[in-house]
Amino acid sequence: MSKPTSGGFEKTPGWLDWYAGPSKPQFQLPPGSVDAHCHVFGPGAQFPYAPERKYTPCDASWEQLFALRNHLGFDKNVIVQATCHGADNRALVDALQHANGRARGVATVKRSVSDQDLQAMHAAGVRGVRFNFVKRLVDFTPKDELLEIAGRIAPLGWHVVIYFEAVDLPELWDFFTSLPTTVVVDHMGRPDVKKPVDGPEFELFLKFMREHENVWSKVSCPERLSVSGPPALDGERKAYRDVVPFARKVVETFPDRVLWGTDWPHPNLKDHMPDDGLLVDFIPHIATTPELQRKLLVDNPTRLYWPELLNGNLK
Repeated sequence: MSKPTSGGFEKTPGWLDWYAGPSKPQFQLPPGSVDAHCHVFGPGAQFPYAPERKYTPCDASWEQLFALRNHLGFDKNVIVQATCHGADNRALVDALQHANGRARGVATVKRSVSDQDLQAMHAAGVRGVRFNFVKRLVDFTPKDELLEIAGRIAPLGWHVVIYFEAVDLPELWDFFTSLPTTVVVDHMGRPDVKKPVDGPEFELFLKFMREHENVWSKVSCPERLSVSGPPALDGERKAYRDVVPFARKVVETFPDRVLWGTDWPHPNLKDHMPDDGLLVDFIPHIATTPELQRKLLVDNPTRLYWPELLNGNLK
């Protein structure tokens, strides 16, 4: 992979660029595996970053993303609109149009989006919208606007991706359970892994999934959740051990409603930038059998993003 560049924009001070030259994973991904959470940034010279952005990243192009996909052994990608691009989805759509059917997208839209725009994004491969409730990343969008958007995308068969932090789940519960689509939670709702896996905060998240069968979860981003590590660097094949019990619990409890992704190029990490090859080696620690691995990496993302590829063995 080529090295990160900034595309002429001045990066946020202290920004950590993605890891160039990742290792080859020891874990062999099952055929048809999907990296179900990743991003593209710019390139800024072609797709300028949003004026209202809360950070300015290094560039991370679709060429670099697809090179990483091939290196790690994934077959497909799900590209999630990055907050640094706001509701300007041109970089996302451009990546999808260059993917030859091997990528789907999750966009960010506003109430003003036209039906024609939604149809064009659908044709490009967009299959969901993302609602971000992490206050340090985005400005608050009124819930009535989000509900209106959810109602408009439901007939397209799209779903809603929600990003929030664990402590905010109680106040968001009623809104989330009113959404008329499949709901996919980013990164297990960002649990505090210093707290017990069987404690009340994480149990509330499990209850959320247990009581609402339309709720799925990504068991991704251990590098973002970990407190004690060790990080996925320097050959460490058993990284982020403090996150493993949380992710394994979700995978084993809801095997048909979990997804995994690299989160490349790992926006806004403050402590370290993981080696994506070592990050893939986290997977067998949370999905401990070939059956669970296939559900997590192949069956579930295919059912959600490529239902047209389903056959009699995938329902």
